[in-house]
Amino acid sequence: MSGTLALTEALIARPSVTPDDQHCQRLMIERLAALGFACETIESNGVTNLWAVRHGSAGADGKLLAFAGHTDVVPTGPLEQWSSPPFEPTHRDGKLYGRGAADMKTSLAAFVVASEEFVAAHPRHRGSLGFLITSDEEGVATDGTVKVVEALTARGVRLDYCVVGEPTSSARFGDMVKNGRRGSMSGKLIVKGVQGHIAYPHLAKNPVHLLAPALAELVQERWDDGNEYFPPTTWQVSNLHSGTGATNVIPGHAELMFNFRFSTASTVDGLQSRVHAILARHGLDYELTWTVSGLPFLTPRGDLSDALTEAIRAETGIVPELSTTGGTSDGRFIARICPQVVEFGPLNASIHKIDEHIELASIEPLKNVYRRVLEQLIA
Repeated sequence: MSGTLALTEALIARPSVTPDDQHCQRLMIERLAALGFACETIESNGVTNLWAVRHGSAGADGKLLAFAGHTDVVPTGPLEQWSSPPFEPTHRDGKLYGRGAADMKTSLAAFVVASEEFVAAHPRHRGSLGFLITSDEEGVATDGTVKVVEALTARGVRLDYCVVGEPTSSARFGDMVKNGRRGSMSGKLIVKGVQGHIAYPHLAKNPVHLLAPALAELVQERWDDGNEYFPPTTWQVSNLHSGTGATNVIPGHAELMFNFRFSTASTVDGLQSRVHAILARHGLDYELTWTVSGLPFLTPRGDLSDALTEAIRAETGIVPELSTTGGTSDGRFIARICPQVVEFGPLNASIHKIDEHIELASIEPLKNVYRRVLEQLIA
């Protein structure tokens, strides 16, 4: 059994359902400390975070590359639907099954073993190597990576490169790298009306009827055209609710929940202003509260994406696509202190699903890709 597979299985065996780390980071610390990493645990409201760094021979003058990821996993769902227990790593048909196999304990193990091999081959490496690990990525993400970034910011620590181990591969291992993510902003709109008997509509004011023309305009609005790296911004309704449950009552209010996934072609203030302008144009009496869960970030083509592309090509023969699709990630926080943030990991088809798994044949190539990036950038 390879060292990467063995560590992956040891991590999967720990039921680290968010935000409980279940001492996964302790396993990593044991390995990293043996390499000379200075390991610091940063705890916040039940969340366990790790910042570890091994300084290179160039000290502060060398580049700092960090591996970033999360030890927490999503809940298993119905246990009886799993073909094997989710926290007992199991091999079937050339695949490794278990919660976190793809998202993202294999990447964590590959980070560690790649670092071990790199340090053994380059004990006097010029640049520095860091690990930024959290147990709060799959949860509310308020006490995880963002807290480490705040601590590093207060110390004046900046990263030059960061590789996040999210499962980015789509159809084939190695076919996609994420060099940015869209921002996410949600709104909760309450349109006010006047409740009344449905047989006497002239004595009431139906908020659903009032909302409908504005909703149609919001649906048809083209928010931007995207850019070289991002598709156009999207606006989607996630929930629409109104009424008392009775069939003879005009409701007194209607509640609409919606979400923007937006690119660097738009801004938070700009999108909010345009929504308010549409609502005002239709004369609505309303309340609207906003929640911004992440801003977009983008790493244009450069040293890190080039190094990762070459490493993937060398291991797989594939030239990966750079993409900004998908949901948010902790890259949005790391981008505050790092100009080059990219994400790369195994196939994502089974993440968060029953019988989550990874191809056994991709585990060593994944580790090798990470090692090659280190060799190109900080050896």
